Amino acid sequence: MDGRLMISVSGVRGVVGEGLDPITVARFGAAFGTFLGKGSKVVVGRDTRTSGEMVKSLAVGGLLSTGCKVIDVGICPTPTVQVAVMHHKAEGGVAITASHNPAEWNALKFMGPEGIFLDSAQGERLVSIFENPQSYRYAKWDEIRPVEGDEGAVERHIEAVLSLVNVGAIRGRKFKVAVDCCNGAGALVIPELLSRLGCEVIPLHCQPNGLFPHNPEPVAENIGELCQLVRESGADVGFAFDADVDRLAIVSERGEPLGEEHTMALVVDYVLSRRPGVVVTNVSTSMAIDDVAERYGCKVVRTPVGEVNVCKAMREHGAVIGGEGNGGIIVPDLHYGRDALIGAALVLEYMAEAGEPISALAGRIPRYFMVKGKMPLPQGVSREELLSKVRAALEGLKMDLTDGVKVICEDGWLHIRPSGTEPVVRIIAEAEGEERARELVEEGRKAVEMAMSRIGPP
Repeated sequence: MDGRLMISVSGVRGVVGEGLDPITVARFGAAFGTFLGKGSKVVVGRDTRTSGEMVKSLAVGGLLSTGCKVIDVGICPTPTVQVAVMHHKAEGGVAITASHNPAEWNALKFMGPEGIFLDSAQGERLVSIFENPQSYRYAKWDEIRPVEGDEGAVERHIEAVLSLVNVGAIRGRKFKVAVDCCNGAGALVIPELLSRLGCEVIPLHCQPNGLFPHNPEPVAENIGELCQLVRESGADVGFAFDADVDRLAIVSERGEPLGEEHTMALVVDYVLSRRPGVVVTNVSTSMAIDDVAERYGCKVVRTPVGEVNVCKAMREHGAVIGGEGNGGIIVPDLHYGRDALIGAALVLEYMAEAGEPISALAGRIPRYFMVKGKMPLPQGVSREELLSKVRAALEGLKMDLTDGVKVICEDGWLHIRPSGTEPVVRIIAEAEGEERARELVEEGRKAVEMAMSRIGPP
């Protein structure tokens, strides 16, 4: 990844000191304050990245300069910021985190009321303000307010999660749980939550110092240590979290990673067994979700990739559960946002209520093979032009154009889309066999290469 500034529906992110420099951060703070309006209440929180305090101070300065009232919830998970926005009835929120990106990256993720991230139209309006400093509405000296602290945000979040699960059933099982928090914000929350659920916690990388011992994305290739710890400790389950605790990956009692796609499928299976209803997920999530929903006679709604897109559709359809296949679980009874705290609690409740090991519960989920690849997206190449050329390269095939280009086959699917969080083109395929999934990804690579050749140098 290069250090260019990336501005998308997911917020603004870049390598600190390169794409994401101090002036840019302060300007985005002022732009967001202008977007919300003078006197608006804004909740701000961050993950443990070493650049976090610097980025937070600059963003807060920008917000204060426009007359906003800032409530600082400190180091905490992104979903805790979302819950705090609701608690304080704030007009907006800012989570300072680059989530699964490496430690040199940081980002500002903007929320509106109810802690829901800005949608594309709102994001475009914010960027328009950012690009026009003359439009910033600065406050007078006597309209600038002091920052208010909130030390109770994490506790309220934990209590809210506990109120939604059968704590007694989980405590009765006395689960042994290995956790890898990657030295992120989860280190301050997850061990406490699990202890309150009566679990014996076996911690790995639970120092909230922002020094990530491995890539923080909770995927199989990054959680080998956790798998080994589960095997050696005899844990009932292992949980891996990303830096801001909105994604969850699960390791079975055998020390085998279940794959991030299984997180949502397991939770959907459990939730629908108790409360049938609509499920919402994005177009890149596994077909297993459809199979699980069909088991309970429930409908699945597919959206473009992005948490805000899933949340908007969940509200529209009155969904009982939603999320994304990267390990992000959205429980509307808690808040509209991906939340690994409630994800972990629901998995433990499922294990407790079923009286079965996690591997047996995972065995209930239809088995598909998903292969993910990515290719560099040259600077200056537009998303629209690339996708137009990809469509031309795949002409004649059945396509879903909800987000990027998704080719529907009899035995699987292939999805090609430029990332909103990295300067890459993502190529994802799923099929009943691993070899077929890899073939589809290779077909996707060839289509992208052909598209690039038709675009030429930027």
